Amino acid sequence: MSDEQPRNERNLGDAATSTKTKFVEAMDVTMHPLVLLSAADHYHRVAKGTRKRVVGVLLGQVSKGKVDASNSFAVPFEEDSRNPAVFYLDHNFVENMLRMFRKINTKERIVGFYSTGPSIRSNDLRIYDVIQPFTKESLTPPVFCIIDIRPDRPDLPVTAYKVVEEVTRKDGQMKVERSFAHVPCQMGAVEAEEIGVEHLLRDINDPTVSTVASLIKGKVAGLSTLTEKLVEAKDYLEAVVRGDLKAHPEIIANLQTVVNLLPNLNQEDLVRAMIVKTNDMLSAIYLASIIRTVIALHNLINNKIRYGEDGTDQKPSNKEESSSKAHQEEKKEDSEKAVKEGDKKNAKGSS
Repeated sequence: MSDEQPRNERNLGDAATSTKTKFVEAMDVTMHPLVLLSAADHYHRVAKGTRKRVVGVLLGQVSKGKVDASNSFAVPFEEDSRNPAVFYLDHNFVENMLRMFRKINTKERIVGFYSTGPSIRSNDLRIYDVIQPFTKESLTPPVFCIIDIRPDRPDLPVTAYKVVEEVTRKDGQMKVERSFAHVPCQMGAVEAEEIGVEHLLRDINDPTVSTVASLIKGKVAGLSTLTEKLVEAKDYLEAVVRGDLKAHPEIIANLQTVVNLLPNLNQEDLVRAMIVKTNDMLSAIYLASIIRTVIALHNLINNKIRYGEDGTDQKPSNKEESSSKAHQEEKKEDSEKAVKEGDKKNAKGSS
């Protein structure tokens, strides 16, 4: 018995290490439009006009650390604004909803939870502990997504996080602290979702706005987002230089890659090519404006010829047309009568 017990403990230890080796962290998150629409509807039904936030569960699939959140459902959630440690999340409701969703689609599993934030709060780690037991079937721990439902947000309204453990030394003791780390997030959709989003955008877009104005608006929004990202990178680098933050090797490598990809604008050939390209574009715009002006003048002249200087139609009215037709018919009848009388006289003379 003494030999079997260490052997069993050794087997259990091997099994534990094997499960640890199979553990895969979340590498990236793909968010579907249906999740965003459901979260926005959840917020407008429950917390619109208040400072509260809403919490829901993300459903989808996980493959090799890639989380695909394709569906979601709302969860009853309340928290005390005065005491952040007090909150309520109905886990029985989560169990019942998961059981019903399994009857519809057996492939969908709980992959994480979402919140309307718009930032991380102290209760999020405790909510993570409540959701984590529902993800035992998956080898990837749940992810936390903040869905910003504010309409004035120019960039992607989703930010994904995962929980990481860091060992810190405080008062001569080693402690393990948990915190949220950023996970790359992107939008993805199947063909049916793309068609639905196109119909929604067709109803939302203003038809009076031209395509050129919408394109310019999109360019301005993209440049503003780029400016925000550059300012954020600058603040991070300044904090690293001051010693407030630790230099992350992956972030530094990505910034170095971005700097290396910037073109050298001091070369004479590149400057000449840019000037030629700009002149070609401006010449096309100038020619298009001239053609548009000529067409407008041509239409103006045609309108002047048709309607006159005072803007009235020079064509005869219906009454004038009918009177002129009647007058022409009377003339035609008189001429026919004269021809008949002349023929009768000629016939009498010949007899």
